[in-house]
Amino acid sequence: MRRPARTREGGDHMGLNIRRVITGHDASLKAVVVDDATMAATISRPGQEVCVVWASDCVPADNLDPADGATRSTEARIANGASFRIVRYDAGCSGRMHRTQTLDYGLVVAGAIVLELDDGVEVALAAGDVLVQRGTIHRWSNRGDEACTVAFVLIDALPIVFEDGAAAV
Repeated sequence: MRRPARTREGGDHMGLNIRRVITGHDASLKAVVVDDATMAATISRPGQEVCVVWASDCVPADNLDPADGATRSTEARIANGASFRIVRYDAGCSGRMHRTQTLDYGLVVAGAIVLELDDGVEVALAAGDVLVQRGTIHRWSNRGDEACTVAFVLIDALPIVFEDGAAAV
């Protein structure tokens, strides 16, 4: 039987709210639902909100660890780990050019967004589109008139290294 969803993080947040259902194991290793709650954004930047749904500080992950993965880290990169986050970009929001030392899987859940690369290439993505971001310098820009929501899984990756051995930043 499903428990009714409850709200964390204050409960009255009006922006990004994600229902999160977490399964686990009881003492006899039978599957159980250990949490069913609505999470509010945990990181807010001008024009965007981020909800860290889960993070693991190791790959492969330990599925018997009882700790709540959402409390582990809000960093984009977790050394030897992975994180799952939902990001909401307001209409008109444009981030900064950046590179993360991660392999990112992205799924546009709602709205549309433009991926800009450092060489000027732009790719428009809409709901249902997926992206594999492999440590390139990029920026996200929502040029539409409605919010865009993207789900990301970020996995720690080896650093990008130039032929002369220098690490890219």
